[in-house]
This record gives sequence, structure tokens and C-alpha cells, in this order.
Amino acid sequence: MGLLQRLEMRQGQALVMTPQLLQAIKLLQLSHLDLATYVDAELERNPLLERAETEAPEPGESRGEASDSGGDGDGFDGAGYDGDSAAEPWLAHDLNPSRSEIESDLGTRLDNVFPDDGPVGREAPAAGGEGLSLTPAPWSGSGGSFDGEAPDFEATLTAESSLHDHLAAQLDIATRDPVERLVGGFLVDAIDEAGYLREDLPALAERLGVALAVVERVLGLVQGFDPSGVGARDLAECLAIQLREQDRFDPAMQALVSRLDLVAKRDFSGLRRLCGVDDEDLADMLAELRRLDPKPGRAFGAGPVEVLVPDVFVRPAPDGSWLVELNSEALPRVLVNQSYYATVSRGAATDTDKAFLSECLQTANWLTRSLEQRARTILKVASEIVRQQDGFFVNGVAHLRPLNLKTVADAIGMHESTVSRVTSNKSIGTSRGTFEMKYFFTAAIPGAAGAAAHSSEAVRHRIKQLIDGETADDVLSDDALVQRLRGEGVDIARRTVAKYRESLRIPSSIERRRERAAMPAR
Repeated sequence: MGLLQRLEMRQGQALVMTPQLLQAIKLLQLSHLDLATYVDAELERNPLLERAETEAPEPGESRGEASDSGGDGDGFDGAGYDGDSAAEPWLAHDLNPSRSEIESDLGTRLDNVFPDDGPVGREAPAAGGEGLSLTPAPWSGSGGSFDGEAPDFEATLTAESSLHDHLAAQLDIATRDPVERLVGGFLVDAIDEAGYLREDLPALAERLGVALAVVERVLGLVQGFDPSGVGARDLAECLAIQLREQDRFDPAMQALVSRLDLVAKRDFSGLRRLCGVDDEDLADMLAELRRLDPKPGRAFGAGPVEVLVPDVFVRPAPDGSWLVELNSEALPRVLVNQSYYATVSRGAATDTDKAFLSECLQTANWLTRSLEQRARTILKVASEIVRQQDGFFVNGVAHLRPLNLKTVADAIGMHESTVSRVTSNKSIGTSRGTFEMKYFFTAAIPGAAGAAAHSSEAVRHRIKQLIDGETADDVLSDDALVQRLRGEGVDIARRTVAKYRESLRIPSSIERRRERAAMPAR
């Protein structure tokens, strides 16, 4: 067999992932927060990009009303005033009245009105005779002064205290022993944000080289700090600390706290035998247990609550349809500074400088195009979701339709992967609240006797409604829920009902019946 080399031409198709295409795909699946971070980095790296700021009104421009006074804008200058004091009687009043005039208006001596005042209201000689100095004395305080300087509001601000700082401050006051302070500092550092101690005491004692009794004694000191229940090693100890401080840790409550597993199972008959109490006392004990804080440290160190900002707004139109519009606040706006590029490119002397400017211009143009394409794609997908789920926007969750990515992709002429990227980390703001776009894509539950399919989210909502409406004498089992749903045209299996019920954190029918029987309405 002979080997030889030769040239051949072949024609074929291949998908080439250019850097620009990769950038567009990456931007498509970013949330608005991640997108803002990415754009900020590009603005810092690329000198040809600039943020498109909203235009501010010019100084002196009218803000709702016209002004033709011709003054300097600093205040009333008297221009155009006709001098008619009758029209403005307060202008005719003397702004420096005499003592006798003031006493005549008040109906008493001035000393009776301002007996303890300092410079303000103090009589002073005037050029025209007896008079009163109305000029306030200079004043200064921690917030600023009246000498023309703005008050220092930042001096009155305080930083938010963390849980560790709060406990460390109490430790400094609670003991002066250096060993106890050292052990207490390690214990405070080992407490997590929920307020629980996540450190093994024997291991800590061995690491510090102190006796275990010393560590336990300091732990008892830390467990007496505020907030109540901090420093506990488990939930039972956390609740026990809070009950001891309330002087409610009697033998019955101690037995109840020791078997929290029975409380979770709602085994009230077993709890009554264990605690030796009747139904009414057990109900009071459980109510008191619910009032305790299982995570005493959550009041400290909690991060700021992030509000879900919608990427798209949906509101009803006058003709009964729906208006879908992008949230402009969630869209970063950038521009390419062509004039700056023209100025700088004329001064580029080397090939390296010219290549750098050319790359910056190409990157800036691609970024602006990618942002525009991202906005159009989000709007197109959101509009199709609203069209498909019109029943939800009109009547609520019970009217959600089964929907998948392929249905939306075929309707708008896009690939399923593109729709998946668009709906990731995006949300829609409606009159019923803000929902993630993925919320509107639900599996289909077949209908009974050939009826139309139902959305899994709508079926889950219906299961919750049925359980909320049950009584103590009529607790619905999973089989009974299946029969009710089939009577409403939903063909569903028992295991599916159990899965939906567990996802809603609803206990089984046995536990619900036991709870309603042991906890009568009071």
C-alpha cells in the first residue's frame, strides 16, 4: 500500500463560536445584578464606553411653573413690587418693635414670658430709644452650628452591630479573668449567625490547654448573654435556656423539650403521657414553646433583604389585552464615544496603539449590540409567556396552563436553549406580585375522561385549598384527595398527591387528624 500526499478541497458546514457570539450568549442568561457588574467592569476597561446618563434639567430651568422675575434666583429681590402695603399688611410691620409694643401685644410683662432666656429676648439699647434685640445668640452643638456650616449628620450615625461584636462587648463586662476572656473569645467566634455553638468543647479545651470544666463554666457564662438562647449546642438546649430565664422550665416543660421529635410528629397522646398533663395544659405548653425563638442570633448579622426587581412589567391595557414593557431601571445603558475615538485615533503613532483602539471600538460596538439584542429577546419571550398564560393574569394560579420551553420556542421562532437562557434569573412584575419566569413553565397533569390537561402548579394550589377547607370530622386522606380531584377532571395518582402535599409542607392525614383531635378550638 503506497502512501502519498495530495491537496483536496471539501465543502462543509460547521458552527463557529466566535468571541462575540459567546459574549451574547453569556449576557443573555445573566441576571440584572450580574449584568450591571459585568457592564461596570467593561466601562472601567474600555475607554470608548461611557454610561448613558439621564439628562438633568439645566440650572434655572422651569420645574412646573414659569418664573420671569429677572432676579438672580437666590430669593425674593423685590423686582416688580408695586409697594402697596395694603395688599401685603405684614410688610408694613416694624421688624424691630419696642419693648412696650411687644408687652402690649402679649398683655403682660416681657419678663413673665421669657424669664430664663439668655441673649434672646434680652433688652438692649437701640439708637432710636428703648428697644429689644431679636438677634439669636451664636449656638453650636454636635450636629453643627448656625454659623453657616452644614450640620455633620455623619457624626450621628452608628454602625450596625454584629452578633459577635454584641457578645464580645458583654464578655468584657461579665469577667475580668484573662483565662475566661480567652476561652470566651474562642467560644464567641465559634457561634454561627443563628446563635448556635458549632465547636466541640473537649477539642476546644485541648487546643487551648485548659481544663474542660473551665470551658463549660465559661460557656454557661456566655449562654446567659443577650439574646436569650445564644450559645446553645442544639435546639433543645436553646429552648431550655429561654425557658429558664422566664422561670418556666418546670419538670413537665423539661420533659416536653427533651422529646421534640414527638412534637414534630404531633404525637400529642405520647406527649400527654410523658409530661403528665391534660389536653388544656399541653396546649398551653405548646403555645409557649412556639413563642420562643429557635434562632436567637438572626436579629444580628442578617444581610440586607434583597428585593426581587422585575425585568419585565405586565399591566392591563384599556382594550382588555396586556401591555408588556421592559423595566428600564434593570437595563444598563452604555454608549460608544465615537468623537473620543476619532480624536485619540488621530494621535495614535504606533501599530500597537492603533490595534488597541480598534479592539476597543469593536468590543464596545459588540457590547451595545448584545445588550440591545438581549432586551429584545427578553421582551419577545415575556410577551409570549403572557399570551400563553392569559388565564393566570386574569383569574389567578388556579388557571395556569401547562407550558414548556418548546411551546414558547416554536411560537417565537427560537431554539429551546435560547428560551431557557432568557428565563433564567429573570422575573415578571404583575398586579398579583413578582414571579420568576420559570414559574410559568409547569408540567402537565392529564385530565380525566379526555378532558384538557391541567398545570401541576394549579393542581398543587387546589390540593392546598382542599386541605385548608377540611374540618376535624372530615380530614382528607391522600386517597380522598385523589377522588376529589378526579371528580374535578384531574387524573392524578396517589403518589403524586403525596409528593405535592409534602412539597407544600403539609403533614399527612393521620398527623392532621391527631392534631385536630388533641387541639380543640379554644
